[in-house]
Amino acid sequence: MPIVQLVDDASASDEVRAVFDDIRATRKTDFINNFWRAIANDPKLLARTWADLKAIMATPGTLDPLVKEMIYIAVSMTNNCEYCIHSHTAAARAKGMSEEQFMELVSVVGMANETNRLSISLQVPVDDRFK
Repeated sequence: MPIVQLVDDASASDEVRAVFDDIRATRKTDFINNFWRAIANDPKLLARTWADLKAIMATPGTLDPLVKEMIYIAVSMTNNCEYCIHSHTAAARAKGMSEEQFMELVSVVGMANETNRLSISLQVPVDDRFK
């Protein structure tokens, strides 16, 4: 159960409606997901977060859009964000991620977390050649 009300289209302010319209246009969909509807309780947070996310995820760059989504999944797994794991896994699948790629990603995330924890626990000094 959310701790804030999800802002529906009927109760959205003009400022929120403008962001929702941009999300729809950018993503070529009528769907506004619950994340955006939750943070729409603060229209400035909604606008800033959407602008930042759009600049990073929707703007062409040197990283392929699928790679960006897979990185997002990996960070979400590490941060244990169930919502983001599901949302970005769906986005990555829509961009062509195969089940084999997903399972390999899961293996990489698991291994990175394991070796990170070992290194942190043992306080392993960074090799000079890596600096």
